[in-house]
Amino acid sequence: MWGMGETGAARGRPRSFDRDAALAAAVRLFWERGYGATSIGELTEAMGIRPASLYAAFGDKRSLFEEAVAAYGRTPVGTFMRDALEQEPTAYRAFARLLREAARIYADPSHPAGCMVITGAVNVTPQDAGVADRLRGVRNSNVTAWETRLRDAQRTGELPERVDPRVLAGYFATIVQGMSQRSCDGAGPEELAEIAELALAAWPGERED
Repeated sequence: MWGMGETGAARGRPRSFDRDAALAAAVRLFWERGYGATSIGELTEAMGIRPASLYAAFGDKRSLFEEAVAAYGRTPVGTFMRDALEQEPTAYRAFARLLREAARIYADPSHPAGCMVITGAVNVTPQDAGVADRLRGVRNSNVTAWETRLRDAQRTGELPERVDPRVLAGYFATIVQGMSQRSCDGAGPEELAEIAELALAAWPGERED
């Protein structure tokens, strides 16, 4: 359950609530609507708490969003890319797993579509530019990790010397971000899976599933 209401407390003592459940509700709302389109009133309603409790427990909206991004990054949706890179023995298998799981996860109806790190800072106001910068930094750090994995594959001979790992990492980042947006526009897992396979067909080295 994403949100829980405040529980009664002894007279004269502050009301308590399930902080983890409230944070999970905030993650879901930011994921669905993005930072700029989510108001404090909508957050407190979804989290089942009063504004004073939100400010006391999480600080302001920006601080809550920062914590929500961190919480999202600890979920299976937030870790599947890193897990693929770390757990697969070859770069091709890592990126094949990454793209195929993105197709399934981004269109999973049990949670909002797409990736929160991709969609969370759409249409932010100039005074909230730091939010967009924060998520851009997360996305770029992912691309840097992908490039490192591809450079390692090149050193071991899995990728030919003619390949530019930076460009290939950017290519897959573009595919993943596009898959996220397509899922937000209603694309299902079958369509996304076909896109993933088409992207993998461009792999410039040996392919082994």
